Amino acid sequence: MMRRDLALEILARHHDGEIVVAAYQAAFEWLAIKPAPLNFLSVGAMGQASSHGLGFALGRPDKRVIVLDGDGSLLMNLGSLVTIAAQAPPNLVHMVCQNGTYEANGGHPIPGQDSIDFAGLARSAGYRKVYEIEALDDWEARVGNIIAETGPVFVDLKVEPGAAFEQDFAELHSLERQQAFRQALRADRV
Repeated sequence: MMRRDLALEILARHHDGEIVVAAYQAAFEWLAIKPAPLNFLSVGAMGQASSHGLGFALGRPDKRVIVLDGDGSLLMNLGSLVTIAAQAPPNLVHMVCQNGTYEANGGHPIPGQDSIDFAGLARSAGYRKVYEIEALDDWEARVGNIIAETGPVFVDLKVEPGAAFEQDFAELHSLERQQAFRQALRADRV
């Protein structure tokens, strides 16, 4: 298992202007690790990161979209796996940070914590490529190729919490952040 913040730092080194939809704990970490106007922070809409990511991928087929989902969040919207696979956006990479808990709500265990197979669910739903990664060196070696692949791609990152990051909800939901995202989304439209 790897620390989520370290896994996200590796991803940040390969990030090159993609739209990133980050849910809950990953959102706070991503905001600190890789602040960018095209970060869409899906906090307060548990389970919707995958659906938001699909919408951006379909609406902006010229941009890569990376979803940083949580396992508890994805459990709230498992049907999105089938919808994403059916739409088959080639520009979507869906990552789930699997730690077996609803971390944002106090670390309560998710249902099926020891038995759920997110990679198996994505494979069964029809994602083009599915990966399970639990070691930082493996992630470092593969991340660049994974995020460049034709999607939809699913990555089950086996993680544990890392360093504590500030949880500034006012900043997260600020009008300035929302406006910057909208402007960035429109600015480089092909």
